[in-house]
Amino acid sequence: MTSTSTVTRLPGAGVTLVADRFDPADGTDRGTVLLLHGGGQTRHSWRRTGLNLAANGWCALAVDARGHGDSDWAADGDYSPAAHAHDLVTVAAELDRPPVVVGASMGGMAGLLALGTHPDLAQALVLVDITPVAEADGVDRVAAFMRDGLSGFDSLDAAAAAVAAYNPHRPRPPRPDGLRKNLRLRDGRWYWHWDPRMISHRENGPDQASFREQRARAAARRITVPTLLIQGRQSDVVGPEGVRDLLELIPHARHLAVDGAGHMVSGDDNDVLTEGLIAFLDESVPHPRS
Repeated sequence: MTSTSTVTRLPGAGVTLVADRFDPADGTDRGTVLLLHGGGQTRHSWRRTGLNLAANGWCALAVDARGHGDSDWAADGDYSPAAHAHDLVTVAAELDRPPVVVGASMGGMAGLLALGTHPDLAQALVLVDITPVAEADGVDRVAAFMRDGLSGFDSLDAAAAAVAAYNPHRPRPPRPDGLRKNLRLRDGRWYWHWDPRMISHRENGPDQASFREQRARAAARRITVPTLLIQGRQSDVVGPEGVRDLLELIPHARHLAVDGAGHMVSGDDNDVLTEGLIAFLDESVPHPRS
């Protein structure tokens, strides 16, 4: 892969978003893929996917969500799913043609809600381990991991240990330096680089699970573009019930289960995820010159 990335800024709904842009080295132009990460992650989780997409003729934009990474924090503290969806609608409006939307977890929910209200926003939708019906225990486990990191870590090794405890099936990197992109050093401690108000937003609380599910199911019924669900087979967030429900709501959707991957599919087996994504794009999204 000879492509490299450049940092760019995109307008969100009242915030400025930062993205890594991966362009094909040979000038091929199959279209744009927006890569949206999950809660508590950053655009860097999509780097390998972005490079692979560029090598296959796509321009990929891996975007830091509001309140994450280098993007603006919301002045009003609005980190609701609707706010992330509004950001996506604003970003897509700036592009010269509808993109493909690929979203993991929180990013996938933003894509689902955005296309539910703007059906022509994208050429295709790829949901990475997110469905309207979620496993409560898995969602609680993600929330607990994020809450436990609010007080920061005294070293990168301590942060790496917390990640390893959350993902015990994933081989632990020999060095924790890769976490520097997701952490910031303040007063001698390392903190995840996202706005803590995201956790406390009322719509993200466990008491709003039924509301979130109903809204997401209503949006899914309105999806008409080619759709792919990529599920981590060992995910504790998306289970068989969630998969069945999504495939009933979006009958034309395809399903790919990635063996050995949990909720963080892009980190657990990025190669299989990207191969499945590119195969789906080749089959489902027409070449702009065809």
